[in-house]
Amino acid sequence: MSAAAEKKIVRPYGDTTGDGMVQVSFTLPVPHDKRAEGAAVQLANKMGIDPAMLVHATQMGDGFTFFVVYGRVNHLVDLSAVQVVERDFPLLSAKEVNAVVKQKLRRKLSVVGACIGTDAHTVGIDAILNVKGIAGEKGLEYYRELKVTNLGAQVSVPELVEAARQEKADAVLVSQVVTQRDAHLHNTREMSAAFREAMPAGKRPLLIVGGPRFDETMTGELGVDRIFGRGTTPGEVASYLVHALVTNKKARA
Repeated sequence: MSAAAEKKIVRPYGDTTGDGMVQVSFTLPVPHDKRAEGAAVQLANKMGIDPAMLVHATQMGDGFTFFVVYGRVNHLVDLSAVQVVERDFPLLSAKEVNAVVKQKLRRKLSVVGACIGTDAHTVGIDAILNVKGIAGEKGLEYYRELKVTNLGAQVSVPELVEAARQEKADAVLVSQVVTQRDAHLHNTREMSAAFREAMPAGKRPLLIVGGPRFDETMTGELGVDRIFGRGTTPGEVASYLVHALVTNKKARA
């Protein structure tokens, strides 16, 4: 990226380039009436949207109203100050993953996956692990040199630790979709603490979490090795496992 591009300043686009127009949606705990609509506009103004136009409002059960507001903001975005986690490993095909594991690890790479806590949303973990995969891409069960154990939904942390021990897991994959009151963060911290307590540093599996609300920069804070966000594919996960466990020689003997 050129120096000019690194310093590029942008602003939102709605009707014409650089007009600063944005659309936001939110719910207020008030019944739908004129006062509620005025409250929504007031909130939008306090958010820096001025002028704010209320374009949609609908009752959401007793005492709640959902709003959509459209308007202009004056905020600018400095692209050079945006921090993201870039992929630091090459994407490999299934054939390449199998070849590297077979040649260098010389045994099957063991992966244990689950949704922990009260999370019953297995769509994410199944998309990564199950043979059918997602969007035409096969899941990790398709890789002949990977041994996959999918524990499913609502797995307790002690159950996960024990399963990882029994399966001699090289990596533990956890999907968290339920995020109310930061449940995904609390569950992840509990999991990482449990693995640190149960296993010495050299014997612990890679801890990988994924879900739509995770911040990929929080690996250190949450005590995990990698965080994958929305849109992650099985191939990305498989390539990362090879990179971390084989290429970087972090695999256990």
